[in-house]
Amino acid sequence: MTDMTPHHDILDPIEIASRDEISALQEKRLAWSLRHAYENSPFFRKRFDEHGAHPDDFRTLADLAKFPFTTKQDLRDTYPFGMFATPREKLVRIHGSSGTTGKPTVVGYTANDISTWADLIARSIRAAGGRSGDILHNAYGYGLFTGGLGAHYGAERLGCTVVPISGGMTERQVTLMQDFKPDIIMVTPSYMLSILDEFRRQGLDPRESSLKVGIFGAEPWTNAMRQEIEEAFNMHAVDIYGLSEVMGPGVAQECVETKDGLHVWEDHFYPEIIDPVTEEVLPDGEMGELVFTTLTKEGLPMVRYRTRDLTRILPGTARSMRRIEKITGRSDDMIILRGVNVFPTQIEEQILKCAGLTAHFQLELVRAGRMDAMIVHAEATPDCADADARAATAKELAHHIKSVVGISTKIEIHDPEQVARSEGKAKRVVDNRPK
Repeated sequence: MTDMTPHHDILDPIEIASRDEISALQEKRLAWSLRHAYENSPFFRKRFDEHGAHPDDFRTLADLAKFPFTTKQDLRDTYPFGMFATPREKLVRIHGSSGTTGKPTVVGYTANDISTWADLIARSIRAAGGRSGDILHNAYGYGLFTGGLGAHYGAERLGCTVVPISGGMTERQVTLMQDFKPDIIMVTPSYMLSILDEFRRQGLDPRESSLKVGIFGAEPWTNAMRQEIEEAFNMHAVDIYGLSEVMGPGVAQECVETKDGLHVWEDHFYPEIIDPVTEEVLPDGEMGELVFTTLTKEGLPMVRYRTRDLTRILPGTARSMRRIEKITGRSDDMIILRGVNVFPTQIEEQILKCAGLTAHFQLELVRAGRMDAMIVHAEATPDCADADARAATAKELAHHIKSVVGISTKIEIHDPEQVARSEGKAKRVVDNRPK
């Protein structure tokens, strides 16, 4: 793979600033953001007042703990525009979630917000190894989902040539990659596996593709999947993190030269880790739920937004800004099976240990008598064809899951390409238990 160690003369000065400089900037911007939310959003004014908090109470970073949390339910309760801190007519763009589990969550951006977002995506692509003049194949979905347009504007800001193909039409994706020869791809990791399958279906060697960097986000993925993608394509695979309520992709980015977690762009987002049950703020290094407060957003500021993502905060390495460890799962995606907490990424790690299985899988929750049970639907590789080989592989996988995760599961191994594919975020869990 290409050596992509950056020169410091291409970094923003804040990326290599001292911790004291970063903290001083955060204090200044947090004071502004809390006041902006309180004075311009009726929602935040009411929430602060109910909590007995006022922007004047904020003097140091530690004082942020005095302020109330915000949740996704707040956006649903104020649907569509009830949380904005800028008049609707001053907003230049609206994004939102799909709303598949209820009302969609709606977010809005001023022109300044869009410009900041583009700057941070450009910074993220550069940290991933991208450079001005590179061709970037953008397979994130365009539309209300923030991934497509967020990546697009940032790539253009960096000076890349963008191929705005969006998701789907996998055969055409591969054809255009062969024809246009992109340097970078931005896509969900699960859909990258579908693209890999299509390369092989067409008889193409993915290691001969032009790709140098893949920037993957929008869902948790493991280092084992990173290794599989990197080996398959002979390219760098790095993580990008974001969520629409806080901005979109580009809140944090893994640096290609270290690949050791995602540097939070702390000049625009202040991270905390809390115990998801007690809501107590935890020190850096402890695992818990990630919480963000925006420092510069105008249209929809967020104060202590509970992401439900589980990680921990670590010191900076390639950049001065602190890192978050690769997201291991979400507190609201957690499966509690017979008293054991299980995350899909844990199952994925065990599947990738088995030579006879692809990385495609789905977890089905069922009820056997009075007990909940899990069926792991995995997919055989073409060379794991006969019944004996599949039975041995199923036994191996069940053993790994029992030994590492601590639960007994039923394993069903399907023919190649028979496990459901995803063109966006992967649907890893299907709950078929009686309601």
